[in-house]
Formats: sequence, structure tokens, C-alpha cells
Amino acid sequence: MRVKKTMTILLKTIGVIAIAIGLFLVIVFIVNRVCNKSEQGKIEPYGQFVTVDGKNMNVTIQGKGEETVVLLPGYGTAAPELDFKPLIEELSPYYKVVAIEPFGYGLSDETEKERTMDNIVSEIHQALQSLNIDRYILMGHSIAGIYGLDYVNKYKNEVSAFVGIDSSVPTQGGVDAEVPTTTFKLMKKSGLLRLLIKLQGDPYASSDFDEKTKEQMRMITNKNIYNDTTLNEMKNFTANFDGAQQLSFPKTLPVIFFLQANNTDVEGWIPLHQEQIKDSVNGKVITLEGDHYLHHTRSKEIAEKFREFMGDIKK
Repeated sequence: MRVKKTMTILLKTIGVIAIAIGLFLVIVFIVNRVCNKSEQGKIEPYGQFVTVDGKNMNVTIQGKGEETVVLLPGYGTAAPELDFKPLIEELSPYYKVVAIEPFGYGLSDETEKERTMDNIVSEIHQALQSLNIDRYILMGHSIAGIYGLDYVNKYKNEVSAFVGIDSSVPTQGGVDAEVPTTTFKLMKKSGLLRLLIKLQGDPYASSDFDEKTKEQMRMITNKNIYNDTTLNEMKNFTANFDGAQQLSFPKTLPVIFFLQANNTDVEGWIPLHQEQIKDSVNGKVITLEGDHYLHHTRSKEIAEKFREFMGDIKK
């Protein structure tokens, strides 16, 4: 009788826990749906749309300098124009600054087109051609180092320099791991991803973003994170990195890298970049203290050192 009573209590306890978990998941799901709908009307438009492959790609243009700087985001940057805001503020007094939001990012449409390096690069080029921009400096963060490498080889007559902000290199490790895209998609739809983002606190606490910009980025992050387009891009990581291993920067193209000084995630981070520019006539590596998003906290130094670099080349 005692064993039977113990089993009954155990089963009831398990049942209560199961019901509590189920109720929790239902609440998380409903809250996510309500928040998604509410936030759609609170996201403020910015930039302008250009048509690429029949879809809208969002771009912003600030500054009126004679030279143009085109900014490309790192993977998963929810709202590139807002994310680059500190850097744009430092560059726009001297350059025309164009921030591109690829498909699946910011306010741009999603696309069903495979996220191969070739397609992504072609779409960015189409956007610039739509704006009649045919001579520019390419400045990219993180994975833009991979797409940028392909870009400068395809459009050598248009790109006058490449600037990498803690940019990826084709030979870095850790990009061939299996990607659990189904799990990420399920987490997004269930609302658990929103909850996890909330629990992580303010990712911009150490930056100079104002509260309004932070709130806009938070809402756009919840909208864009792990959407079908960026999940497809993630699925293509290995192929894109492998494809870029056959490429090198043109010898005469000025290249400058701003790198995280204390990167412990990728072995040989700084030497890998030094190897990329060993044959460059004008190549330079500058290390800065900070995290991977150096432009959040070191935009002033990046802009100043970049201008010095370009000025020295013209002497």
C-alpha cells in the first residue's frame, strides 16, 4: 500500500510539472505573437528602397563627401543602418556613406533565392547600380570579409579600397559545424528565442546608442532573427567560406583591417589577416581593444585611422 501511495504521489507530481511546463510554453507562445503584432506598428521606417530582383532592398545615404563609403553588415545584424549609426556619424562629415541592408536584414524584404556568396554579392552590386554609385570604398564587418573578398575581385574597377572591421577570413576555423536550423526556427516560432533575448539583458549597455535606437534595434531583432533568409545564409556558411579560399585581395587594392586585439574565439586571428595582405602594396592591420562589434565603441578611432590610411596613400 505504501509503494502504491508513493507511486500515486509521484505520478501526480509529474503530471503537475508537465501541465506547468505546457502552460508556460503556451503563455510564451501567446506573448510572442502579441508582441510581434504590436511591434510591427512601432518600427519606424528609415532609408529608402531600391528594387533588386523585383524585391525591396533598404539602403540609407548620409553625408555629401566626394568619396563614397559602402557599409556591409556582419551576419545576423538585425538592423544594419542603426547598428552602424556611431560609425556613420563619424564618417558622414567627410564621405557619402551608404549602408546596405541585404535581403533578410533591417527593413529589406526576405528572399527565397539561395544565399550563396555569388547571389549576395550580385544583389549588393545591383543595389549600388540602381543608385548610380560606381566608385566607392567597401567597408564591412564580420562575414562581409568573405563577401567583400569576392566582391572586390568581381568589380575591381569600382572598388577603390577595402576596410574590414573584425572581418572574417576564409581560412578561419569553426565554420564547418552542422547548423541546427530547424531548432532555431522552432525557437523563434515558439517565442522561446524572444524570451532568451530578453533574459540576456541589454547587449548595447557599453555602447553610446540612445534609448530610442536601442528599442528600435530590439524590435527589429525580434522580427528578423533567424528568419528563413538568414537561416538559409547560415546553411551556406561552409560553402561560402570554402569558395572564398580560392580568392585573394588584388595586389594594388588598398586594404586595412581593424581587428579585436584580444580575440580568443578564433585561433591566429591577427596572423590570419596579416597573411591576407602580405602581398598588398598598401595593406595594414590595426588592433583595437573591444568586442567583435568594434564599431559600437571604437568608431571614432576607426574613422580617424581610416582617413589617415587613405590620406597616406594619396601622398
